[in-house]
Amino acid sequence: MNLITTPLNRLLLGSALLLSISASSALAEQKVADGRYEIHYNAFNSSFLTPEVAELNNITRSKYRALVNVSVLKRGEDGSTTPVTAIVSGSAANLLGQAQQMEFQKIDEGDALYYIGSFRFTEEERLKISLEVQPDPDESPYNIEFEQTFYAD
Repeated sequence: MNLITTPLNRLLLGSALLLSISASSALAEQKVADGRYEIHYNAFNSSFLTPEVAELNNITRSKYRALVNVSVLKRGEDGSTTPVTAIVSGSAANLLGQAQQMEFQKIDEGDALYYIGSFRFTEEERLKISLEVQPDPDESPYNIEFEQTFYAD
């Protein structure tokens, strides 16, 4: 049974993800866009999720674990956007180049799709996040890189 399918669970997860997006993107929107797709992404501490939402979605919650949230929207000719599936992979590397590969979990809320990956960090650690996002399996992926410093809650 997929626990995301109940309206309450979708609402809880959606609210938690929206709060995390708002909190971590308050200073700048993180997205890549061209004429066809918008790829929104952010990283935040897993402890921002409530214990209930983390448990419902099998997400490990820890003050030393962060999550990367990726969503892909296809742009229509009229400017509207629709969530689409994608192949998402990525890694988080420290300044010494030691990398952790992330496995992404797809969360389908019907009107929204998210891909969540996780990784560990140490206190005040700056990490380089590298993502490959491929909305169309017949085309090259989008390569996204950003750096962020993580702090234990």
